[in-house]
Amino acid sequence: MFEHGGELVRGLVTLPCDLYRSYAVFEPSPVPVLTVAPADRAKAFRAAAETLAVLGRSYTGGHLYIESGAPLSRGFGSSTSDVIATVRAVHDACGWVADGEVTARLAVASEKASDSLMFEEHAVLFAQRSGFVVERLPAPLPPLAVLGFGTSQDGAGVPTLGMSPAVYGDAEVAAFAELRTSLREAVAAQDAAGVGAVAWESARINQRHLPVPGYADLESLAVRCGAVGLQVAHSGDIAGLMFDCADPALGHRLDTAEAGLRELGVTSSWRFTTRGHGKDTP
Repeated sequence: MFEHGGELVRGLVTLPCDLYRSYAVFEPSPVPVLTVAPADRAKAFRAAAETLAVLGRSYTGGHLYIESGAPLSRGFGSSTSDVIATVRAVHDACGWVADGEVTARLAVASEKASDSLMFEEHAVLFAQRSGFVVERLPAPLPPLAVLGFGTSQDGAGVPTLGMSPAVYGDAEVAAFAELRTSLREAVAAQDAAGVGAVAWESARINQRHLPVPGYADLESLAVRCGAVGLQVAHSGDIAGLMFDCADPALGHRLDTAEAGLRELGVTSSWRFTTRGHGKDTP
């Protein structure tokens, strides 16, 4: 929870991951019927309808094609990627260009809560259930290497949108305010360790509301392998050990962390970096 305009709003900072992407093509039709393939992409379907309405083209139908390899309900931002790709595809088909603010509002209207992947120049603190930027941070996130992994035993993910939002106490709200200041300073300085420390403390707060199984063991592993942070997805079931890309021992630390996860029974993990995400697209 963060102060914005005299009110408290829920906010998050998205950790960009380039392992998966969504692609969308929209073919308009004069027949006012919308279809989507695959047929189960209901959020992308809503995004197409919402976008046409905003553009004053509610009378326009068409077919939306979506291609994406991101696993669902894990915290990879799969639905947000589909929605953003859809919003941009519909704008393009209608001769318009979608900016970040419009895309954000359409994303939240389409999927109830959204990641902030539509903002590419800088990292942002984003009101994920309201669709606006709480604070534009001074730069992209510094280069971080991340060893991601799932925290549920069956890998089925967590349907967090169906759960009641966390209710934070006054002390936690005050802690979030301090973390916001620390994050702003760390991003400005491109301080990977500073960003990692903010993510780690946020994960500890999250543990009181949406507990991660075996969290104490994960913290011990993070210390043992020299991670700068421990990140937990705000939705889904994935987490990540965060490392400084500039660390000369990075390869060894990642290998140690991967071995440690296997000792804890985590057999599936993946590596990615945030390097170069200032201009990236979903």
